[in-house]
Amino acid sequence: MNGSESIQASANLLREWLLGRLDAPQRGWLNAQIDALASDSSESALHIAFGMAPRTCGKAGLALTGAELLAAERSLPGWAPSDWNVADAARIVVLSQVSRTTKNFAPLFRSLCATADVAELTALYRGLPLYAKGDTLLDQVGEGLRSNMRGVFEAIIHHNPYPRQHFDQHRWNHMVLKALFVGSALSSIQGLDERANAELARMLCDFAQERHAAGRPLPFEIWRCVGPFAQGPMLDSLARALTSADATERCAAALALHACPDPAAARLLDGVPALKQGITRDQLSWATLHAA
Repeated sequence: MNGSESIQASANLLREWLLGRLDAPQRGWLNAQIDALASDSSESALHIAFGMAPRTCGKAGLALTGAELLAAERSLPGWAPSDWNVADAARIVVLSQVSRTTKNFAPLFRSLCATADVAELTALYRGLPLYAKGDTLLDQVGEGLRSNMRGVFEAIIHHNPYPRQHFDQHRWNHMVLKALFVGSALSSIQGLDERANAELARMLCDFAQERHAAGRPLPFEIWRCVGPFAQGPMLDSLARALTSADATERCAAALALHACPDPAAARLLDGVPALKQGITRDQLSWATLHAA
């Protein structure tokens, strides 16, 4: 499937899952809203539908099964609506339909964001991968990234393929740096490894040095994006992390060194044979660190 077909298929899946969790009156309301908005997608009509969704459909967890989550991943790699609720799904189903039937979707999206509360903003940004014309929303998504509401920020960056697909390197790098700064997990960012780059590695090492100088703890995930590009002073930072009092940070530094092509990294890793052995035997990985 091409991009638009994948978006359509994923939106259809979400609608199917949602309808299966609603009672007859709720299903009737949702279908009526979709039909009505096909002919009248004005701001007022959309605002009303968006506001009525939780009152009509409720706020219970969507509670997708393992098979449904697998289907989500297959339809749109990186899409994982594992913690969505019914209100989120209803709003996103409606908005996804509108994105395909209106030529002016970006202004409508901005209008909704301008008056939305936290729960509404979370739904708006969680739905990004299911909207047609997603590239027209970049300016508003930038506003969301600057939000001081962590839940809104994480709606964009976690389990969401939109940043991987649409962000340029500058926006991607600053998104990752902010995630570390506010304490958001990097492991839930789709495309984290494939979009790692030398400039990001430099920025993260600078951030690590600032934290170290201030005597502040360092998120172990920082080294994941550094390892493949480490050289010179970056290797010095990894060598210091390798002697950290924090066992998790030592493991992370070893994993970063293992990913580094510089021969000096291999020599550093040779100095911690137990960690090196754990990596070569697949007993130590980023997945095991996150699970610990």
